[in-house]
Amino acid sequence: MKELGIEKNFLAVEKKSSSYKNSLIAIVSAPFEKTVSYGHGTKNGPKGIVEASHYVEFYDEEMDRELVFEKGICTLPFLDFKELSIKKSLDLIYKNVKSLLDDDKFVVTLGGEHSISIAPIKAHLEKYPDLTILQFDAHSDLRQSYEGSIYSHACVMARAAELTKNIVQVGIRAQSIEESWFIKENNIKTFYARDIRLGKYGQDWQRSVLEQLGKNVYVTFDVDAFDPSFMPSTGTPEPGGLFWDETMNLLRMIGKERNIVGFDVVELAPVKASTSSDFNAAKLVYKMLNYSFQNK
Repeated sequence: MKELGIEKNFLAVEKKSSSYKNSLIAIVSAPFEKTVSYGHGTKNGPKGIVEASHYVEFYDEEMDRELVFEKGICTLPFLDFKELSIKKSLDLIYKNVKSLLDDDKFVVTLGGEHSISIAPIKAHLEKYPDLTILQFDAHSDLRQSYEGSIYSHACVMARAAELTKNIVQVGIRAQSIEESWFIKENNIKTFYARDIRLGKYGQDWQRSVLEQLGKNVYVTFDVDAFDPSFMPSTGTPEPGGLFWDETMNLLRMIGKERNIVGFDVVELAPVKASTSSDFNAAKLVYKMLNYSFQNK
């Protein structure tokens, strides 16, 4: 399996810790953007994350380890969607993720717009049928179709709900009334950002989220879940979002008490005026990996 070298791989790691053979973790970059509806640039998200990762420290002081050297992180060549339809693009992502799971790799998928997440979700559900999908997002993404497409970024969780209703949402603060009906009718566990802020779940709201999760968890993380004051470089920002430490506290708790089997990070739209967003997204990926391997 071909992998990217030190100048282009995640964290800028030498071959000893980034070859396919020596790595337990594999990164799939899916620079897909065909259904965005407001801001553009998510196709540059994976490149922005990988390039910014070259400035992320190998050592995680919270976990007291250098995970990349313990487990190995292989970065695969970016997928090419130029001549493909939306459906064929998603099929390509699915086949790549499934192949990696078959090789017992822990797979991280970088987007691109959020529509890509249905592909790794499907692949992981086939391996872990009892999977809980944990969605960090400003938007419910439960529309049945949007702007004429059932594969829109605004529909990704509706497509996931066709595979499983075991979905937990965190940070939601923008949706249509039809999406609110869908949540109620299908018992989707949704932790609205405003409810979190107003103390509906008490001071330890993260524990309330954790209690809704099964043993195996797949995380789909749309960076617009964060407040735009912290993460401005995204296509559809919404005020009133999550902040870093409270989010990391939840992810660490999940990694410690549940089994995170894979994740994706999507919807970064890099702009030169906010390179901190790229770095924060890269740091998010590495922190999520550290939390995922707490007990591994």
